[in-house]
Amino acid sequence: MKSTVEQLSPTRVRINVEVPFEELKPDFDAAYKTLAQQIRLPGFRPGKAPARLLEARVGRGAVLEQVINAALPNKYSEAVTNADLRPLGQPEIEVTKLEDGTELSFTAEVDVRPDITIPAFGELAVTVDSIVITEDDVAEQLHSLRARFGTLSGVERPVQDGDFVTIDLSATVDGEDVPDASTAGMSYEVGSGQLIDGIDETLIGLSAGGTGEFTTALLAGDHAGRDAVVSAVIGTVKERELPEADDEFAQMASEFDTLEELTADLRERIGRVKKVEQATAARDKVLEALLETTEIPVPEAVVKAEVESRLHDAVHPFDHDEDKFAAALAAQGSSREEFDTSNQEEAEKSVKTQLLLDALAEAENTTVDNEELTERIVYQAQRFGVSPEEYVQQAQQANQLSAIFADVRRGKALAGVVAQAVVTDTDGSVVDLDELLGRGPATAEADDEGGVTVDENGVIEGETLEAEAAAGEQNS
Repeated sequence: MKSTVEQLSPTRVRINVEVPFEELKPDFDAAYKTLAQQIRLPGFRPGKAPARLLEARVGRGAVLEQVINAALPNKYSEAVTNADLRPLGQPEIEVTKLEDGTELSFTAEVDVRPDITIPAFGELAVTVDSIVITEDDVAEQLHSLRARFGTLSGVERPVQDGDFVTIDLSATVDGEDVPDASTAGMSYEVGSGQLIDGIDETLIGLSAGGTGEFTTALLAGDHAGRDAVVSAVIGTVKERELPEADDEFAQMASEFDTLEELTADLRERIGRVKKVEQATAARDKVLEALLETTEIPVPEAVVKAEVESRLHDAVHPFDHDEDKFAAALAAQGSSREEFDTSNQEEAEKSVKTQLLLDALAEAENTTVDNEELTERIVYQAQRFGVSPEEYVQQAQQANQLSAIFADVRRGKALAGVVAQAVVTDTDGSVVDLDELLGRGPATAEADDEGGVTVDENGVIEGETLEAEAAAGEQNS
């Protein structure tokens, strides 16, 4: 087999392949074997019919078609390997010459990973915000912790901001009921802003049994984007009573004996959260600097696939109804044109980022061991609320294991660049990220220093620190 490569652009090549017919003998043998199992000829046992009789039955053209369909992928892969190419996506293959018994020629056009010149890491310098812990930060965390241990009690007064209510909701569009926008007995914290626009303002001031109406745009369902008249009926009204912030509370809510010790621990935890945020900001700024200073040719077909994938995900909640999707965008103060522009820009940036980080990983010979891959799988499984085994099974079914491996490798490569860059804070001090960057990608295990997570109430808790600064997760 002979093959040559034409460089059509920095990101696309055409491979010209010539295959002598003698190299197709294994494919012919396989084709005849398959036909022998499928076709029964008088006088021959199943699978034993001669090739010439089988060919006479189905025709030479059918045999050639089966042989070529089987041979093209293998010969294409062989040509890619021989030329040391790094394809992106599926090739466009065209048979250009077929001389029975003599030669098979075909071309394959495919996007390839471009050559990228990586800038000197040590010359990168970024600035991040200094870590500042205010008394308000500590007070907010203490308030959130008290709220966790608060009690709800019924009140006979109009609804106030922060109250908990049960409500029945119903909606109409042009006078017609909207069943999927109705619910009964819903529990809601007034002022949380976690339901629909306009409801908080409507509920405040109502009493139990009271009804309020407001108009809002529906964001999903058959009437997405349409203005609906929503009716809210108050069931019960409860207020949350917080325990006093004193030593007794500290003993109930923590392992500490005094409020002073508890607040000191909260301050330390806030500091660790801000340290992670600082490392994340450093990672993001280093990545932005790399993208700005590196020439990265973009494969059009890969970007197009990314655009289509993002559009599919955006339209899917609306049953792929373009009109509903456009109406929902309008309800959010946007338009389809603005979405398409933003989607294109984000897709290009995502593709550039992946190409850059892959080039970094190759330049630095970045490897991923089983422990690092397992850490990421465990972390992702926790995020999705499934067991690691179930997450792996789902990833295998979706052919995503290689993508998980690539993400870990990219994150590890980026962490290595961040470690070599000069990172200073707004006070001019050098930021030491070694502790975070040295922990590897997306670990979900606690270390001796302890870590932090934030629960649904906003309370910093636990002994787990996800080293987001080193993970380099890309939302692509």
